[in-house]
Amino acid sequence: MSAIDRLRQIMVRLRDPTGGCPWDREQDWASIAPHTIEEAYELADAIARGEPEAVRDELGDVLFQVVFQARIAEERGLFDFDAVAASIADKLERRHPHVFADAKIEDSAAQTRAWEQHKRAERVARGQGVGALDGVTLGLPALIRAAKLGSRAAKVGFDWADAGGVIAKVREELGELQDEIDKGDRTRTHEELGDLLFALSQAARHLGVDAEAALRDANAKFERRFRQVETHLAAEGRTPADVDMEQLEALWVRAKRELG
Repeated sequence: MSAIDRLRQIMVRLRDPTGGCPWDREQDWASIAPHTIEEAYELADAIARGEPEAVRDELGDVLFQVVFQARIAEERGLFDFDAVAASIADKLERRHPHVFADAKIEDSAAQTRAWEQHKRAERVARGQGVGALDGVTLGLPALIRAAKLGSRAAKVGFDWADAGGVIAKVREELGELQDEIDKGDRTRTHEELGDLLFALSQAARHLGVDAEAALRDANAKFERRFRQVETHLAAEGRTPADVDMEQLEALWVRAKRELG
Protein backbone atom coordinates (compact mmCIF):
# COMPACT_ATOMS: atom_id res chain seq x y z
CA MET A 1 0.00 0.00 0.00
CA SER A 2 1.36 3.41 -0.93
CA ALA A 3 1.73 6.10 1.73
CA ILE A 4 -1.14 8.14 0.26
CA ASP A 5 -3.42 5.09 0.14
CA ARG A 6 -2.55 4.35 3.77
CA LEU A 7 -3.44 7.92 4.70
CA ARG A 8 -6.75 7.66 2.87
CA GLN A 9 -7.59 4.41 4.65
CA ILE A 10 -6.78 6.01 8.01
CA MET A 11 -9.20 8.80 7.11
CA VAL A 12 -11.90 6.27 6.31
CA ARG A 13 -11.37 4.63 9.71
CA LEU A 14 -11.47 7.95 11.51
CA ARG A 15 -14.81 8.79 9.87
CA ASP A 16 -16.32 5.34 10.36
CA PRO A 17 -19.81 5.78 11.91
CA THR A 18 -19.33 2.95 14.40
CA GLY A 19 -15.63 2.57 15.20
CA GLY A 20 -14.25 5.94 14.20
CA CYS A 21 -13.19 9.00 16.18
CA PRO A 22 -16.16 11.00 17.55
CA TRP A 23 -14.49 14.33 16.80
CA ASP A 24 -13.55 13.41 13.23
CA ARG A 25 -17.05 12.05 12.55
CA GLU A 26 -18.66 15.32 13.64
CA GLN A 27 -16.72 17.53 11.26
CA ASP A 28 -17.89 19.01 7.97
CA TRP A 29 -16.33 21.32 5.37
CA ALA A 30 -17.14 24.47 7.31
CA SER A 31 -15.86 23.22 10.66
CA ILE A 32 -12.61 21.94 9.15
CA ALA A 33 -11.86 25.06 7.07
CA PRO A 34 -10.31 27.05 9.98
CA HIS A 35 -8.01 24.12 10.73
CA THR A 36 -6.95 24.00 7.07
CA ILE A 37 -6.02 27.68 7.18
CA GLU A 38 -4.18 27.23 10.48
CA GLU A 39 -2.15 24.32 9.09
CA ALA A 40 -1.15 26.40 6.06
CA TYR A 41 0.16 29.12 8.37
CA GLU A 42 2.05 26.57 10.46
CA LEU A 43 3.69 25.34 7.25
CA ALA A 44 4.68 28.90 6.36
CA ASP A 45 6.14 29.31 9.85
CA ALA A 46 8.19 26.13 9.51
CA ILE A 47 9.51 27.32 6.15
CA ALA A 48 10.41 30.71 7.63
CA ARG A 49 12.31 28.96 10.44
CA GLY A 50 14.20 26.87 7.87
CA GLU A 51 13.55 23.57 9.63
CA PRO A 52 13.27 20.75 7.04
CA GLU A 53 11.79 18.19 9.44
CA ALA A 54 9.16 20.68 10.59
CA VAL A 55 8.38 21.55 6.95
CA ARG A 56 7.91 17.82 6.23
CA ASP A 57 5.57 17.41 9.19
CA GLU A 58 3.56 20.52 8.40
CA LEU A 59 3.22 19.48 4.75
CA GLY A 60 1.76 16.25 6.08
CA ASP A 61 -0.74 18.20 8.16
CA VAL A 62 -1.77 20.22 5.10
CA LEU A 63 -2.10 17.04 3.02
CA PHE A 64 -4.27 15.51 5.73
CA GLN A 65 -6.60 18.50 5.50
CA VAL A 66 -7.03 17.84 1.77
CA VAL A 67 -7.68 14.14 2.41
CA PHE A 68 -10.16 15.05 5.17
CA GLN A 69 -12.15 17.47 3.02
CA ALA A 70 -12.12 15.07 0.07
CA ARG A 71 -13.38 12.23 2.27
CA ILE A 72 -16.32 14.34 3.44
CA ALA A 73 -17.15 15.04 -0.21
CA GLU A 74 -16.85 11.33 -1.08
CA GLU A 75 -19.27 10.41 1.70
CA ARG A 76 -21.76 12.87 0.20
CA GLY A 77 -21.35 11.37 -3.26
CA LEU A 78 -19.81 14.55 -4.65
CA PHE A 79 -16.19 13.71 -5.52
CA ASP A 80 -13.17 11.93 -4.04
CA PHE A 81 -9.45 12.52 -3.54
CA ASP A 82 -8.61 11.17 -7.01
CA ALA A 83 -10.97 13.74 -8.53
CA VAL A 84 -9.21 16.49 -6.56
CA ALA A 85 -5.81 15.35 -7.82
CA ALA A 86 -7.11 15.05 -11.40
CA SER A 87 -8.62 18.53 -11.21
CA ILE A 88 -5.36 20.22 -10.21
CA ALA A 89 -3.39 18.14 -12.74
CA ASP A 90 -5.75 19.23 -15.51
CA LYS A 91 -5.53 22.84 -14.38
CA LEU A 92 -1.73 22.85 -14.30
CA GLU A 93 -1.52 21.43 -17.80
CA ARG A 94 -4.13 23.89 -19.04
CA ARG A 95 -2.36 26.88 -17.52
CA HIS A 96 1.09 25.87 -18.73
CA PRO A 97 0.66 25.51 -22.49
CA HIS A 98 4.30 26.59 -22.90
CA VAL A 99 5.31 23.38 -21.10
CA PHE A 100 2.62 20.91 -22.12
CA ALA A 101 1.73 22.33 -25.55
CA ASP A 102 3.28 24.56 -28.22
CA ALA A 103 2.80 28.02 -26.68
CA LYS A 104 5.82 30.27 -26.17
CA ILE A 105 6.46 32.22 -22.97
CA GLU A 106 9.41 34.64 -22.81
CA ASP A 107 9.89 34.99 -19.06
CA SER A 108 8.23 34.75 -15.65
CA ALA A 109 6.48 38.10 -16.09
CA ALA A 110 4.89 36.89 -19.32
CA GLN A 111 3.89 33.67 -17.55
CA THR A 112 2.18 35.67 -14.80
CA ARG A 113 0.18 37.61 -17.39
CA ALA A 114 -0.74 34.42 -19.22
CA TRP A 115 -1.78 32.79 -15.93
CA GLU A 116 -4.13 35.68 -15.15
CA GLN A 117 -5.60 35.45 -18.65
CA HIS A 118 -6.24 31.74 -18.20
CA LYS A 119 -7.91 32.37 -14.83
CA ARG A 120 -10.09 35.08 -16.36
CA ALA A 121 -11.11 32.79 -19.22
CA GLU A 122 -12.00 30.06 -16.73
CA ARG A 123 -14.16 32.46 -14.71
CA VAL A 124 -15.97 33.49 -17.90
CA ALA A 125 -16.51 29.82 -18.80
CA ARG A 126 -18.05 29.25 -15.36
CA GLY A 127 -20.34 32.23 -15.81
CA GLN A 128 -18.58 34.24 -13.11
CA GLY A 129 -17.78 37.95 -13.12
CA VAL A 130 -15.25 39.41 -15.52
CA GLY A 131 -14.48 42.63 -13.64
CA ALA A 132 -10.89 43.49 -12.83
CA LEU A 133 -11.38 42.57 -9.17
CA ASP A 134 -13.43 39.41 -9.68
CA GLY A 135 -11.88 36.25 -8.33
CA VAL A 136 -9.82 37.83 -5.55
CA THR A 137 -10.63 35.39 -2.77
CA LEU A 138 -12.61 36.83 0.13
CA GLY A 139 -11.04 34.40 2.59
CA LEU A 140 -7.50 35.72 2.14
CA PRO A 141 -5.86 37.56 5.04
CA ALA A 142 -6.82 41.22 4.67
CA LEU A 143 -3.26 42.44 4.04
CA ILE A 144 -2.67 39.91 1.26
CA ARG A 145 -6.07 40.61 -0.28
CA ALA A 146 -5.40 44.37 -0.24
CA ALA A 147 -2.20 43.84 -2.22
CA LYS A 148 -4.00 41.62 -4.73
CA LEU A 149 -6.85 44.12 -5.15
CA GLY A 150 -4.35 46.91 -5.79
CA SER A 151 -2.42 44.76 -8.25
CA ARG A 152 -5.59 43.86 -10.16
CA ALA A 153 -6.65 47.52 -10.36
CA ALA A 154 -3.16 48.47 -11.52
CA LYS A 155 -3.44 46.07 -14.45
CA VAL A 156 -6.23 48.21 -15.90
CA GLY A 157 -4.39 51.49 -15.23
CA PHE A 158 -5.83 52.47 -11.84
CA ASP A 159 -2.64 53.05 -9.88
CA TRP A 160 -0.10 55.61 -8.75
CA ALA A 161 2.62 56.47 -11.23
CA ASP A 162 5.38 55.60 -8.78
CA ALA A 163 6.16 54.84 -5.15
CA GLY A 164 6.34 58.55 -4.37
CA GLY A 165 2.67 58.95 -5.19
CA VAL A 166 1.54 56.19 -2.91
CA ILE A 167 3.80 57.38 -0.07
CA ALA A 168 2.10 60.76 -0.37
CA LYS A 169 -1.23 58.94 -0.10
CA VAL A 170 -0.02 57.20 3.08
CA ARG A 171 0.78 60.60 4.60
CA GLU A 172 -2.64 61.90 3.55
CA GLU A 173 -4.42 58.92 5.14
CA LEU A 174 -2.36 59.30 8.31
CA GLY A 175 -3.48 62.93 8.56
CA GLU A 176 -7.12 61.97 8.06
CA LEU A 177 -6.79 59.31 10.75
CA GLN A 178 -5.38 61.87 13.18
CA ASP A 179 -8.28 64.22 12.41
CA GLU A 180 -10.83 61.56 13.32
CA ILE A 181 -8.92 60.59 16.46
CA ASP A 182 -8.97 64.25 17.51
CA LYS A 183 -12.72 64.39 16.91
CA GLY A 184 -13.28 61.24 18.95
CA ASP A 185 -15.33 59.60 16.19
CA ARG A 186 -14.69 55.88 16.67
CA THR A 187 -16.55 54.80 13.53
CA ARG A 188 -14.62 57.18 11.30
CA THR A 189 -11.39 56.30 13.11
CA HIS A 190 -12.03 52.66 12.22
CA GLU A 191 -12.57 53.60 8.57
CA GLU A 192 -9.53 55.86 8.34
CA LEU A 193 -7.28 53.30 9.99
CA GLY A 194 -8.44 50.81 7.36
CA ASP A 195 -7.67 53.33 4.60
CA LEU A 196 -4.19 53.86 6.04
CA LEU A 197 -3.50 50.13 6.18
CA PHE A 198 -4.72 49.73 2.60
CA ALA A 199 -2.47 52.58 1.44
CA LEU A 200 0.49 50.98 3.25
CA SER A 201 -0.21 47.69 1.47
CA GLN A 202 -0.05 49.53 -1.86
CA ALA A 203 3.17 51.24 -0.85
CA ALA A 204 4.65 47.81 -0.17
CA ARG A 205 3.47 46.63 -3.59
CA HIS A 206 5.14 49.59 -5.33
CA LEU A 207 8.35 49.03 -3.40
CA GLY A 208 8.41 45.35 -4.29
CA VAL A 209 7.98 44.31 -0.67
CA ASP A 210 5.74 41.46 0.47
CA ALA A 211 3.68 43.31 3.07
CA GLU A 212 2.58 40.13 4.83
CA ALA A 213 6.18 38.91 5.11
CA ALA A 214 7.36 42.33 6.26
CA LEU A 215 4.77 42.41 9.03
CA ARG A 216 5.56 38.82 9.97
CA ASP A 217 9.24 39.77 10.30
CA ALA A 218 8.31 42.83 12.36
CA ASN A 219 6.24 40.60 14.66
CA ALA A 220 9.21 38.28 15.12
CA LYS A 221 11.54 41.21 15.82
CA PHE A 222 9.15 42.64 18.41
CA GLU A 223 8.86 39.24 20.05
CA ARG A 224 12.65 38.76 20.23
CA ARG A 225 13.19 42.19 21.75
CA PHE A 226 10.35 41.89 24.26
CA ARG A 227 11.58 38.49 25.39
CA GLN A 228 15.01 40.06 25.88
CA VAL A 229 13.42 42.68 28.11
CA GLU A 230 11.73 39.91 30.09
CA THR A 231 15.04 38.06 30.38
CA HIS A 232 16.80 41.12 31.85
CA LEU A 233 13.98 41.65 34.33
CA ALA A 234 13.84 37.97 35.28
CA ALA A 235 17.54 38.11 36.19
CA GLU A 236 16.50 40.65 38.84
CA GLY A 237 13.49 38.61 39.95
CA ARG A 238 11.04 40.99 38.28
CA THR A 239 8.52 40.99 35.41
CA PRO A 240 7.37 43.80 33.07
CA ALA A 241 4.37 44.34 35.34
CA ASP A 242 6.74 45.27 38.18
CA VAL A 243 8.31 48.31 36.49
CA ASP A 244 7.05 51.53 34.95
CA MET A 245 7.01 52.50 31.29
CA GLU A 246 10.17 54.58 31.57
CA GLN A 247 12.12 51.57 32.81
CA LEU A 248 10.58 49.35 30.15
CA GLU A 249 11.55 51.83 27.46
CA ALA A 250 15.16 51.87 28.70
CA LEU A 251 15.25 48.06 28.63
CA TRP A 252 13.69 48.11 25.16
CA VAL A 253 16.44 50.40 23.88
CA ARG A 254 18.99 48.06 25.45
CA ALA A 255 17.37 45.04 23.76
CA LYS A 256 17.46 46.82 20.40
CA ARG A 257 21.14 47.54 20.90
CA GLU A 258 21.88 43.93 21.88
CA LEU A 259 19.78 42.20 19.23
CA GLY A 260 19.71 44.72 16.42
